[in-house]
Amino acid sequence: MAWDEWEQLKAAAAERHSTRMQLNQYPGDRGGEGTQGDLEVGHKDLEAVGKAAHELFDDFTRYSDHARAASEVAASGLKSEGFDLGAALAHVAERWGEQAKTLLDACAHISNHLRFTKNQHDADESYIAGVVSSITALDAGFDDRKDH
Repeated sequence: MAWDEWEQLKAAAAERHSTRMQLNQYPGDRGGEGTQGDLEVGHKDLEAVGKAAHELFDDFTRYSDHARAASEVAASGLKSEGFDLGAALAHVAERWGEQAKTLLDACAHISNHLRFTKNQHDADESYIAGVVSSITALDAGFDDRKDH
């Protein structure tokens, strides 16, 4: 972007908005225009992601181990018969195991992160509720004082 273009954009923006304060926030109820603004994820959504990660972990562990073991047996048989393909298949089985471990670690990471996020959210909610109730009590104290 050229400097002149930047200056034109700034001038156009200044024409559209008079000098005033603008808060960056999500507007209140917009009368059924649909939800816009911050990303919102509910407990059910997180639970579904966690369940899918757990199922993938369990299923992939079982099927991956079966595929790896079968490949290792085939590689061993081919090597014992003098086929060079046996060493190549053994290498593939080894790499398969490494890649499977990476995927399983990622699934576990997702599950652990969701658990941490839920616990942190609960702690934040508790803290906010405490702060808000303290503010309410403080406001009530000021209101009582004004009445006297």
